[in-house]
Amino acid sequence: MKTTFKKIVSYILQIESRLVLWKYKPKIIAITGSVGKTSTKDAVYAVISGVSYVRKSEKSFNSEIGLPLTILGCPNGWNNPYIWFSNILKGLWLFLWPHKYPKWLVLEVGIGKPGDMNRTASWLKTDAVIITAIGETPAHIEFFDSHKHLVEEKSGLIKTLKKDGLLILNNDDEIVAEMKTKTKNRVITFGFKEDSDIKGSGDSIFYSNEEVPEGLIFRIDEEGNSFPVLIEGVFGRNHIYASLGALTLSSGLKLNMLDAVNKLKNYNVPPGRMRLLKGESDSLIIDDTYNSSPFACESALRTLGEVKNIGRKIAVLGDMLELGKHTEEAHKNVGKVVKENADLLMVIGARAKKIKEGAMEEGMNKKNIFEFLDSQEAGEFLKTFVQKNDLILVKGSQGMRMEHVIEPILLDKENQSQLLVRQDEEWKKKK
Repeated sequence: MKTTFKKIVSYILQIESRLVLWKYKPKIIAITGSVGKTSTKDAVYAVISGVSYVRKSEKSFNSEIGLPLTILGCPNGWNNPYIWFSNILKGLWLFLWPHKYPKWLVLEVGIGKPGDMNRTASWLKTDAVIITAIGETPAHIEFFDSHKHLVEEKSGLIKTLKKDGLLILNNDDEIVAEMKTKTKNRVITFGFKEDSDIKGSGDSIFYSNEEVPEGLIFRIDEEGNSFPVLIEGVFGRNHIYASLGALTLSSGLKLNMLDAVNKLKNYNVPPGRMRLLKGESDSLIIDDTYNSSPFACESALRTLGEVKNIGRKIAVLGDMLELGKHTEEAHKNVGKVVKENADLLMVIGARAKKIKEGAMEEGMNKKNIFEFLDSQEAGEFLKTFVQKNDLILVKGSQGMRMEHVIEPILLDKENQSQLLVRQDEEWKKKK
């Protein structure tokens, strides 16, 4: 959309959203952080859907215009003015005429630049806020004066809480844990630290009888009770933290914890977020192509290192964008983590060359490192390079379009549109 048209449409949809919230008065759960927002949103949705009519942000509708679209139940119109006009009419009709409206809304709130939180979510009145993780070098830091400035922007969501609202914080992220001093609301923490209110422990990868990795298993302790939690088809601690956040909300709302745990076993994990996919030649793919940041990339690499497999471990890593002055150091630090967790490294993009440098500084053989200009070139190479029992991690920033690496080697091509990120026609036009 053109900038002026977008601002006008965004303003109208926001006004309609406020009117709709005033009319239907749903409970609102808002989620922010630099890592794990979407996974946490989907885990929360799985838990709440067991007890009530709930709507969640579609895909990553977390922006100034994305939140109103979720509240109104409208699609993204992209560059089609007719769809946007239809959305405006739908919002008006929703307010003027009684409809069956969700009792709960689970909203993902993202920021990219200073002032975004105020523009995006300051008008919300939330019943619960969940803050996932921020890390030392989070995504989008390029546009902020300092790390502290970005943290302050994220924490602005706390101000939207009602007086009896609940604040849920990741206790393992020190920056997030400190946010409990910013409110008088009830605060519940989750994490692996001993002083967490909802404590996770014993996390590991579980395997089938054929020793094929199939997902995650861990345990939570809550008010004297202990529950095993199993999540199928995914890897990575990000999904454990997402589940911990959802289960902490369940505890805070006094929902049935056993039911909540069962809802998470095979909930609809979003594409491109540490999902386990079958590849050609009996290979396995860890698809983490939605986006990337230094914290998330290093975590994904360590997960790759933890998985038991009899084939090669291949890390395919693209540029991490929007890191500003931290770009070179962050990429090099990721490279240093590669050496102990992967046998082979494929780097994609100009910035990712620093990943190669970091890996070589740690002693990785140059013969085991491959460089590519873009993701499509890397995907075509991988198609002929992949071998039986290979385990392949694919990760990079959204702008690197890392799904193109997976497309040539994905086994289930019939369901590609459901399995991979950015499969809409509008995204495909941007190849």
